[in-house]
Amino acid sequence: MENSNSISFYNCHAIDIKQIPVVNINKFRNTVIEDVASRKRIVSFFAVPSDSSSFYLYAILADDKSGKLSALSSEVYDKYPSLTPDCAQAHLFEREIAEQWAIVPEGHPWLKPVRFHKSYIDSRDAWNRNKNEQIKPSVMDFFQVEGEQIHEVAVGPVHAGIIEPGHFRFQCHGENVLNLEISLGFQHRGIERTLLKGLDKKTLYYMQTIAGDTTIGHTTAYCHLIESLSNNQVSPEAQSLRGIALELERLANHTGDLGALAGDIGYLPTSSFCGRIRGDFLNLTALLCGNRFGRGLVSPGGVNYDINAKTADLLAKKLIELKKDVEVAVKLLWNTSSVLARFEDTGIVSPEICRELGLVGVPARACGEEIDCRFNFPAGIFRYAQIPVSSWHKGDVFARAYVRWLEIQKSISFILDQIKAYPQVLITKDKKQPAPDKLCVSLIEGWRGEICHVGITDKNGSLSHYKITDPSFHNWLGLSMAMRNQQISDFPLCNKSFNLSYCGHDL
Repeated sequence: MENSNSISFYNCHAIDIKQIPVVNINKFRNTVIEDVASRKRIVSFFAVPSDSSSFYLYAILADDKSGKLSALSSEVYDKYPSLTPDCAQAHLFEREIAEQWAIVPEGHPWLKPVRFHKSYIDSRDAWNRNKNEQIKPSVMDFFQVEGEQIHEVAVGPVHAGIIEPGHFRFQCHGENVLNLEISLGFQHRGIERTLLKGLDKKTLYYMQTIAGDTTIGHTTAYCHLIESLSNNQVSPEAQSLRGIALELERLANHTGDLGALAGDIGYLPTSSFCGRIRGDFLNLTALLCGNRFGRGLVSPGGVNYDINAKTADLLAKKLIELKKDVEVAVKLLWNTSSVLARFEDTGIVSPEICRELGLVGVPARACGEEIDCRFNFPAGIFRYAQIPVSSWHKGDVFARAYVRWLEIQKSISFILDQIKAYPQVLITKDKKQPAPDKLCVSLIEGWRGEICHVGITDKNGSLSHYKITDPSFHNWLGLSMAMRNQQISDFPLCNKSFNLSYCGHDL
């Protein structure tokens, strides 16, 4: 049932910004809370400064059953009543808004910085810090558990490996984890703010490096948004090649994750095989455009590379070979009792917690949630060639691993089907300018989960606001919940089963 306080629209369909209802903050708050209670999800929640001293809050919600999005807005000043006490999905978005614009969500139970940067408005600060104080990531008050035999374990931001920085603070009773608090922000680069200076030749580079292992996902989301705002048509052949690249990105990362999970429990056969096979999948992307991560392939209006019949045949041949290899490597996991003993019932997230937090991607589907943008909010080639949702029900490490395996099989089938109808790609460039006073939401199912880009244009057709939500933004708290009442030695395994992005969260 549609709510009269909001406007409904479809993924990658630009709407007039003036059509979005502006309601008072109490009605805004109640509408979002009621919509989430009725199984909608917050996909984006942000603030946009007005010409005066006020701000407009925008909430974008997704209805997975109807495949529709809804939007509503409210004008606020320096504070408003927090949604978080009644809607946990809003908690990190509200912390982000407070950090960016110094708008205080009164009653927020856990109001802390997200990325540890200065407010976008020099004269304002939500944390009442000294203006000359140097802002350092993770310098804040952490949650503490007090009691006999309670101890604290601090991990990172520098880790024992070539990985990105992030800080993890465990509250433990013996080996049992009572609470895990995750603090990020070390990778913040200010990408969203940079985009408002105007689209130029660097913009695609920023999109390709939001999260380097999700180059195709984020770049495609950006291109869909710009193409929708400018009503620029993209050939079906180019859409097909984008879809192939997106699924190759999924194959490489899912295969790498399964190998890494095997490595975390010391099961070397699958670990060794999948490490090599991941590289082979990356090489297939390089076959398309010369870059293993797909940089330079996707651009507004189409793609920058064509593939001939010989390349298409070679791609299909190698993919069939890799299908056999990955089947052998992964089935070793399911047929080894010591592997199952470590995977099963480890790091459980219940369906109730999953829905309450608004988890997306593999962690959500591992809890039985059938949410996948390729199916629920299809865009590009997925409007014509949908991939069924892969899900499991236990919410543990095994479920998160098994969903990856199900998706690997379906991604291979999808790519082979696309190659059969050999795409003679029409390379096009975006020549049109975005229309004025529009809002567009672009959802793409990256390999980690739902990627959301929101763009708003001003009266001249220039971007006045750009909001990016990587799936990791939704899912880091899910990892914290998975560690509740787990042994601290299970953290590497649980962490890898989520495999979230630090830089994608930090932007």
